[in-house]
Amino acid sequence: MERVTVIKVGGKIVEEQETLMALLDSFAALPGHKVLVHGGGRSATKVAAQLGIESRMVEGRRITDAETLKVVTMVYGGLVNKQIVAGLQQRGVNALGLTGADMNVIRSQKRPVKEVDYGFVGDVKEVNADLLADLIGKGVVPVMAPLTHDGEGHLLNTNADTIAGETAKALAKHFDTTLVFCFEKKGVLACETDDESVIPVITRSDFARLVEEKVISGGMIPKVENSLQAVEAGVSRVIITRADAIGEPESGTTIR
Repeated sequence: MERVTVIKVGGKIVEEQETLMALLDSFAALPGHKVLVHGGGRSATKVAAQLGIESRMVEGRRITDAETLKVVTMVYGGLVNKQIVAGLQQRGVNALGLTGADMNVIRSQKRPVKEVDYGFVGDVKEVNADLLADLIGKGVVPVMAPLTHDGEGHLLNTNADTIAGETAKALAKHFDTTLVFCFEKKGVLACETDDESVIPVITRSDFARLVEEKVISGGMIPKVENSLQAVEAGVSRVIITRADAIGEPESGTTIR
């Protein structure tokens, strides 16, 4: 079975020239088939402010009203996505920028209103893995922006971690799939203040124990939970590491 690597990078990495260039060099050097999923939240906040649109967040998630949707579409699907695509083409990588609406590659549904109305935010329903696998097989490298659609003509702002996870799960039917989440830290740390205390491997039973011992807490809990769910759904391995270490197989924390 051929391999594919799905790399998720946060907005911070792709929004600053120096870290973006380093990321593109590392990504271009990765052997074999690959997919890049990116964020861009800080750029969206900055552009919104310049346009006089207030950004509202609840627990780190953006409230996406109609005006904010216009901004994230411009920034994620346009500015950030096309800068990455152009940078990869410069490095000899035949990249294709995609939102979920392009070729109906990711269909989602508008998040139902519960305690919070997130507005035009999508929860992924379906990834067209056959179509993506066909593109990848032709030597195309998808660069996926965190936007999807509902099939009713509406674009939806969608969490980039979720897009990466759901894409990797869907591609696991066609490829031996590795999913890599890039962060500022070298991996999941045993001690928050010690950057070298990377936990090399975490399994489902390790996770339960580490949460109980409060070694894993806060925002890292859903990230590791999502990673475990991806492995349980057929993804071969999930790696949590720093963006400048994506080409180093021994780096970071591996979720098995």
